[in-house]
Amino acid sequence: MMKDERFRSGKIMLELPPLNTDTIWGILKEEISDTAVNQLVWYYLGYRYNTEKQEWNNDSVAPQWRETYPEPPDFIESRPATVKLTRSIPKPNKQLLKEKLGFKGYKIGEFGPRETRRATMANWLLSYMKDQGLLD
Repeated sequence: MMKDERFRSGKIMLELPPLNTDTIWGILKEEISDTAVNQLVWYYLGYRYNTEKQEWNNDSVAPQWRETYPEPPDFIESRPATVKLTRSIPKPNKQLLKEKLGFKGYKIGEFGPRETRRATMANWLLSYMKDQGLLD
């Protein structure tokens, strides 16, 4: 499914990594680009880029996202979008990074808004995995 699909962010199109715990760790360790992390979240939110029409298709996006963000937001740059993403994680899934991966967070002085937003995106993806039965 994901391997052959191409994504667009500005003029950059990426082939995305598979959705698994190695990818989640790659996000947390900054081994995966901000663009790829955004595109992973966009994909699982339901956004698709139509290269023929050169526009986003949001038919598969939940109404609460589609209404606020008809095109996918840049979660790294947008605090409101990241807050919405955080709020969309079901309460039982809020601590999955710690519970499933043993992620202890970042040390004081080693993180800023960008790292915090990447961790939120990683947790949202992990929550998606759990809800889809892709996580033990």
